[in-house]
Amino acid sequence: MELQQTLQHYFGHNVFRPLQKEVIDAVMQHHDVLMILPTGGGKSLCYQLPTLLMEGVTVVISPLLALMHDQVVSLRANGISAVMLSSMQTQEEAQEIENELRSNRVKFLYVAPERLSNPYFVAFLQSLKINFFVIDEAHCVSEWGHEFREDYRRLSLLKSHFPSVPIAAFTATATQTVENDIIGHLKLNDPRCVRGSVFRENLKIHVRHRIKDGREQLLEFLKMHQDELGIIYTLSRKSTEAVAHFLQTKGFAAGAYHAGLPTEIKNKVYSDFVADKIQIVVATIAFGMGIDKSNIRFVVHMSMPKTLENYYQEIGRAGRDGLEAETLLLFSAQDRVQQKMFIDDLPETPYKQHAYDKLESIVRFCDSESCRHQSIAAYFDDSIVACQTHCDNCRAPQSDKVDITDAARKLLSAIWRTQQKFGLHYIIDILRGSKEQRIVQNGHDRLSVYGIGDTYTKHQWLTIGDKLLELGAVKLGDFKVYLLSELGVEVLKGLHRIELKKERLHIKKAEVQKPQTYLDEANQQIYEKLRALRTQIASENNLPPYMVFSDKTLKELTARQPQNKEEMLEVQGIGEVKFERYGESFLSLINEE
Repeated sequence: MELQQTLQHYFGHNVFRPLQKEVIDAVMQHHDVLMILPTGGGKSLCYQLPTLLMEGVTVVISPLLALMHDQVVSLRANGISAVMLSSMQTQEEAQEIENELRSNRVKFLYVAPERLSNPYFVAFLQSLKINFFVIDEAHCVSEWGHEFREDYRRLSLLKSHFPSVPIAAFTATATQTVENDIIGHLKLNDPRCVRGSVFRENLKIHVRHRIKDGREQLLEFLKMHQDELGIIYTLSRKSTEAVAHFLQTKGFAAGAYHAGLPTEIKNKVYSDFVADKIQIVVATIAFGMGIDKSNIRFVVHMSMPKTLENYYQEIGRAGRDGLEAETLLLFSAQDRVQQKMFIDDLPETPYKQHAYDKLESIVRFCDSESCRHQSIAAYFDDSIVACQTHCDNCRAPQSDKVDITDAARKLLSAIWRTQQKFGLHYIIDILRGSKEQRIVQNGHDRLSVYGIGDTYTKHQWLTIGDKLLELGAVKLGDFKVYLLSELGVEVLKGLHRIELKKERLHIKKAEVQKPQTYLDEANQQIYEKLRALRTQIASENNLPPYMVFSDKTLKELTARQPQNKEEMLEVQGIGEVKFERYGESFLSLINEE
């Protein structure tokens, strides 16, 4: 079967997304591959499709049982043979799977990384015809990443045990440092490295200063997402249960999920969410990479995430189907203090300073007035234009800004007059006229800038300093000393005007816009009937609804209202296999309208 025919027959797509064909070609030519592509960009297809055209079995190494299970169920729903081996299976079940593999009846084998440390399993794999290995969530390999796992680090032995078998590694996030670490540690041989743009054009990003506990802001946001599915992330197990209970009292179908809950409760919350039986999961990061659900319409963070990598991975769980989705991050200065305390308690290693640096990056992101998408892209060494309409900063009216040029020049002058040898807190103490002993000993209480900044609070000065750091007017030297850049010198000379959002100096409540809807009332009724049919079919087949058809496919069915098989196969996400299983039921419903 040709590549294009296979794409349509099994996956229901007529065209490839950007970069997919390039990676598929590299895999089929037996090259090592590293693909860095945002969630929802179509990474799975890049290894699932070529396997169907190659001899042998593909071994997929994945970090979570839930993620492996969903992938296996999804492949089987598309008529593709796939199995997983895990510690949850009996010896008899594992033996049956091994027999299927030996008789070449399986195209995909999913395993957790720790299984590759088992000599018996490695010897068993060496008896199979493996076309290539897939390492999913490959950022877990790197100690410089945000979800490092020791079992992933041991995957460096793959090239020793299977020197002639190519490796295809995939992740949604990797800085250049993490990318280099993945390549080096996995011993990838002259890999084809393909990096997609970080920009997720269907995601709208909002970041707000949290007012009190943020619950009123959360309710305002949820008014715009009635009957839609979403995830709310909190920092602690206690707050997870508290927020879930609060939402339940407000009439929301919500469940709590964290690592401390009994396994049966976690499994029920997970399965109910996947099956659309509850609307919201309130979770810690324990509810993480295992989410492969395509119709999540919003993600909320009730406090600041640990890192920008964590944040980007977590908001990436919204809108995997390509339809519009929305994110909200609520934060306060206390979040930074709490996160710093966690890092302070870590043992003294080179990674401790790395953790501090990552914390400062997410703090600057939260306080930033620049395009949110652009800021995320820059962190991951990507360069994009401002989104214009897909984040709160780009949508903010100019009237919401204040001129801080005079204050900025005072701060820059203080840095210059102290010979660029001090950190920001010390500079601010000078501006505010502190009697701190070190300032007096250094003679800095006699500087012309001493005490000229007492009209701003220390927090406001820190915000102004962050703004200058964002703009590149100052830069951090060794020991967090603040240095003037060429732009900083120009600002000091009065050549540039500096503005700041009022919200950053005076916290106020901000509105979240209601997402645009695309269906008129008549079509909305048809769409709801199609959703009900999908739920019924999913229940009968013991599948999550999104594995029958995605929301995007349902909306295209609503818009096109196909009358026969040929027209239905033109809808994205409906291939021959799925039509044979579900197509007639949907056609009958559409033709009744």
